Parts: sequence; C-alpha cells; structure tokens
Amino acid sequence: MEHIISAAPQFSVIGGAVVNEVLDGDPAGIVDIVRRAYLAHGEQQSVNPPSYFLRFPDRPDSRIIALPAALGGEFGVDGIKWISSFPGNIASGLPRASAVLILNDHETGYPFACLESSIISATRTAASAALAAAELHRDRARPRTVTFFGTGLIARYIEKYLHGTGWEFDTVTIFDTSEQYATAFAGYLTEQGRTARITVVPTAEEAIRSSDLIVFATTAGAPHVQEPTWFDHNPTVLHVSLRDLSPEIVLASTNIVDDIDHCLKADTSPHLAEQLTGNRDFLTGTLYDVLQGKAELPADRPLIFSPFGLGVLDLAVGVTVYRRALQRGLAAPVADFFHDLSRYA
Repeated sequence: MEHIISAAPQFSVIGGAVVNEVLDGDPAGIVDIVRRAYLAHGEQQSVNPPSYFLRFPDRPDSRIIALPAALGGEFGVDGIKWISSFPGNIASGLPRASAVLILNDHETGYPFACLESSIISATRTAASAALAAAELHRDRARPRTVTFFGTGLIARYIEKYLHGTGWEFDTVTIFDTSEQYATAFAGYLTEQGRTARITVVPTAEEAIRSSDLIVFATTAGAPHVQEPTWFDHNPTVLHVSLRDLSPEIVLASTNIVDDIDHCLKADTSPHLAEQLTGNRDFLTGTLYDVLQGKAELPADRPLIFSPFGLGVLDLAVGVTVYRRALQRGLAAPVADFFHDLSRYA
C-alpha cells in the first residue's frame, strides 16, 4: 500500500525584524544558550563539519561560506548557515555580511524554517566573545579598559553584549583604519549613554597598549599586527576576526580556541603559527576546556581567544529564535511550500 503523509510539514520564514525583536534585550539569556551549545559540542552531541568557502577569482576579497551542522541534546536541530562576506559593500553603505539560516527537522530532515541570519550570526559571535571574556576572567579581575580594533557591525554587537552582561569600563579606546568609521563608532557609544571615557586613537600600537581587553573585529585577510612587544602588558585579546595577529604574537601568548580543527585552517593566525612551528603545542585548549575548569591560564602572558565560529552556535540561537517566534505568533508560514508529498502522484 502506498504510504501517504497526512499532513505536510509547515515551513516558516522569519525576517530580520522579527529576529531582532526576539533577541533584543536578552543578552544574558543568549550568552547562556551559547554556553549550553558549547557544552553540547564539547560532549560530542553535535556534528560540525568543515565550513565550505565559495571564492571568486574576479572578486578575491569576497566569499560566501556554508556552515552545515547538527546539534543534539536540548536543541535537536540540523541545518546550515549561508553567509556572504563582501567587504566592498561598506563603501556603498551596505553591511559587509548577509546571511540566511535553514533549520531542518532532526527526525525527518525536512526544512522547517528560513531565518534572516546576519543578526543571528552577529549575535552568536558577540555572545561567544562575551562568554569567553567572562570565563577567561572567572578567577582574575575583569579589565576596566577596552579597545575596539575595527568598528563595524560585529564590534557594535560585541560591545552591546559585554555591556549587557555586566562589564563596566572606565575607558574605551577605538581604532580603525578609517577615521570616519572610528569617529562614528565613538558617537554611537556616546548616544547609547556609555559613561566611560571614549577615545579615538591614530595608531594600532597606541590602541593595543591602551587597554587590558582588546577586541579585534576587522575584515583583515592577513596579519597586520606584527610586534609582540605591544602586548607586553599581557592583555586579554578577543581575536574574533582571526587573521590580525602575526604567528609570533600567537606563539608568545596563551591560546584558547573554540574548536581546534576548525580554527587551525584557512590561514588564520593560529593556523599560520602551526605552519611556522609544525605543531599545535602553543594551544592551551578550547573554550569547552575553560568552561570545565580544565585549562590553566597564566597571568604572565597575553591571553588570546580565537573563535573560528561554529555552525552549532548558529543553530542554537536560530532554533531559539524560531521557537520564541512561533510561540508569539511572529513566524510567517508559507502555505503549500511542500507540494508533492505522495510517492506516486
């Protein structure tokens, strides 16, 4: 007898306005979701294959990346993020990155949602950075000075998540190769009512030496910070953009990554350090190790967190957005998205 599915799976589209509405105002809750996703990943409840980079010979600075993943445990979802990075957009006023996230049912494989994902991607990146900053300072005083090196969307989200999870700074130092962008970021922070002294500085060296917490959020494709002595004050570095630091700086530091195999590829700074030394001995461990209290973090060296960005984090945040949007009636179902569900019409 022919098996006929009695009810078609519902497929919903969730736009950026809904994503923003669902996520806004809950930084601590989203950081906790990201923490639980890291724990599930560290406990082998995930599948996170290598990302695939679509590159263009005629546009070498641009790329589109596919991040497939599956996340079990409390999340129970599979899917893929398809995210583009076109730095040339910035000149025309468009954000560099755009993205969609497809969520698939864990049991049937049917896609059940498509979400605008530039906000999800920025959110999970910022939540990961805020989580790492907190965990790396669990047993040491939190810095009161911070530098934002690069002033785009990701920097804005990281600042928002640091502020939203209780970080307080006496001074905020800003550096960008574009003085216009740096000044605009300073103006944004002032408009947000931040009480710290906000300073735009003209050189990379001054930016790095100014603070005990340094956030790299640039579009750099190769190391442009070369001098290890700039880090002699042993700051904590959230190396979110991954390709800013020379391998010599990496090798002179304590290094935490989100996932070793993912981070040490595609000519990231840690990957260049591996190529230079022929080993991975310079790595102290992963953020999961830090969460589990298994990583020793000496205070007499710079401390660098380099997150490649895991697809499981997008799934964790994305399925949370989907469930909340569904509960609040904000998901937009697409009628008859799945049409031919009979094996023999």
